[in-house]
Amino acid sequence: MTAPPTHDAITAVWRRESVRLVAALARMTRDVDLAEDLAQDALVAALEQWPDQGVPANPGAWLMSVAKRRAIDQFRRNETLRRRTAELAHELDEAEVPDFEAAVDHIEDDVLRLAFLCCHPALPPESRAALTLRLVGGLTTQEIARAYLVKDATMGQRISRAKRQLADSGAKLEMPTGAERQRRLADVMAVVYLIFNEGYAATGGDDWTRPDLCLEAMRLARMLAHLVPEEPEVHGLQALLEIQGSRLRARYDEAGDPVLLEAQDRRRWDQLLIERGLAALGRAEELAQRGAPVGSYVLQAAIAACHARARRAEDTDWVEIAGLYDVLARTFPGPVVEVNRAVAHGRAFGPEAGLTIIDAVDSVPGWHLVPAVRGDLLERAGRQEEAARAFRDAAALTRNEAERRILLRRAGL
Repeated sequence: MTAPPTHDAITAVWRRESVRLVAALARMTRDVDLAEDLAQDALVAALEQWPDQGVPANPGAWLMSVAKRRAIDQFRRNETLRRRTAELAHELDEAEVPDFEAAVDHIEDDVLRLAFLCCHPALPPESRAALTLRLVGGLTTQEIARAYLVKDATMGQRISRAKRQLADSGAKLEMPTGAERQRRLADVMAVVYLIFNEGYAATGGDDWTRPDLCLEAMRLARMLAHLVPEEPEVHGLQALLEIQGSRLRARYDEAGDPVLLEAQDRRRWDQLLIERGLAALGRAEELAQRGAPVGSYVLQAAIAACHARARRAEDTDWVEIAGLYDVLARTFPGPVVEVNRAVAHGRAFGPEAGLTIIDAVDSVPGWHLVPAVRGDLLERAGRQEEAARAFRDAAALTRNEAERRILLRRAGL
């Protein structure tokens, strides 16, 4: 007899299905808050029923069916919305729900519409990112707060305020076109990248990676590339995520411990994702040759491609990577670029070259990467005691337990 599903198993299903569920419900009800509430109701029903009944063969369809019924009940109870009951009941036909996977294209369109809605110009930039990470990325308020180094309550208020602003603006869940789509595109791409990064290197918790978020971000990037095929940055974003995502399996060893890039078994890299990423980069470069502007994603994808083409860590062309980071630093300056530029220069021209760069970086409060990279460069320079101190400083700042273990191990603790 099959063992009843655990709470963790149900949570895993929820992580996989929740974003598409909320997006579809938002389209149907025209109310983001209500869509979230209905999705949560469906999760509660799953937690109550699945331990006894087992996980359905099509859990996404089950959750959608429950949420639809709750939606109709909600509208019927609400006198002010009674006039919409007939319309909603027709749209949310209570008959047998069609196969959820068969409707994936329609549902994925909903997810992309939701991403563009969350990046509506009525919202300030920081609210756009936070709301999209919450609704499209499926991150919790606590996870988003960690990513932005703010208190949970502050982030919760920001997200709630963003929802109210959207409602007050009368924004609709529809795909913008023309100039309006172009204005929102950069914000959507930025948030897709943030979702991927949270999956690739989680800001908190016990797990170093969250592959489900990476997969969701890659799927959204592919959809964007299909939506705006003449935009090189979209292909650059897809290329960057595909190539970096190819390393996910190699980021852990057989014991489940994290493995840094240079120590990874490159035979475990996903060659299909690399091929797809290199093809997307090729499309971006072809568009650039026709005169289309190139941005940071194309440059970062070119850097990722340098790693992907190296069969062994020692074959990596660090001089080319350092040059690409120099271009990034001139055109898109910022502390993240400088930290990575320090690593590249340290590998290409020696640790002292990297230390010169990292020592000039203004430390962001609570950000562990500056002392972590400084520790790596000091270690390579043979300055072991200083390196150990830097690794200890970094370990005290990171909120990810797997990363803390690596840093403490490198500190000799």
